[in-house]
Amino acid sequence: MTLPLSTVDLHAHSTASDGSLSPIAVVDAAADAGVTCFALSDHDTVAGLDAAARQARSRGIRLLPAVELSVTWQRKGLHLVGLDIDPASTPLRAGLDSQQQRRQQRAEAIAAKLERIGIADAFDKVGAMADGGQITRTHFARLLVAEGICKNLKQAFERYLGPGKGAYVGVEWAGLEEAVGWIRAAGGRAVLAHPLHYKLSAAWRERVMNAFKEAGGVAVEVSCGNSSAAEVQLSAIEAQRHGLMGSIGSDFHSPEQRWLGLGRLHPLPATVIPVWSAAGLA
Repeated sequence: MTLPLSTVDLHAHSTASDGSLSPIAVVDAAADAGVTCFALSDHDTVAGLDAAARQARSRGIRLLPAVELSVTWQRKGLHLVGLDIDPASTPLRAGLDSQQQRRQQRAEAIAAKLERIGIADAFDKVGAMADGGQITRTHFARLLVAEGICKNLKQAFERYLGPGKGAYVGVEWAGLEEAVGWIRAAGGRAVLAHPLHYKLSAAWRERVMNAFKEAGGVAVEVSCGNSSAAEVQLSAIEAQRHGLMGSIGSDFHSPEQRWLGLGRLHPLPATVIPVWSAAGLA
């Protein structure tokens, strides 16, 4: 199913984390898709924002500086998008440094596990793939495909990199209150990313949203990626019940993922206040 086009897309990734397009190229792709309000939200890094901002100005689109933070809450992994942040914020920068240390340690541990199953120099190989950017699990998945061990990224996660698999390494990320605090200190707005993707029961989602709002979160990603119309409506109802605004974002990583096209999103239901309508946004 081809989703309708949206002029707003507030969740996307570049080669600064685990995307396949450079920050400049992903801004170009967004502009070419008709997006006029865009957020580059790489995982635990703001390294791509300067280049993205320059390109957005040249293409005449609004770029909201953003970041996607990995969070551990009640032993569950969550993602928060920080929108309209100040990338130079000292508390945010310190927080991102701590996240990068966790990522480096995880990458070294995953590489060691893959070397034990026969992939020589795994860490150096994924480092070359990252080309100076941070090393993510997606880079290891690409390595497993390049080495002929898996046929695609999905299989790499299912067989090796997913929870409970041979090359999986768990991480205790930043706490929920801590991560929201970094976003707020940077003048941004904290958004709970893709709330239906965590495979939580309705009761657990209720707990997550209560904790998120109590910590200072302001919005939920209501329309994200390839969400169905029913999922969008469910997320809208849950956001409204908790007094949270709504956001939309493709979670774009690569043109190869045709089901996650930039700007290809269900519209935000009229029952939810758009986070980009807040002062200072679009």
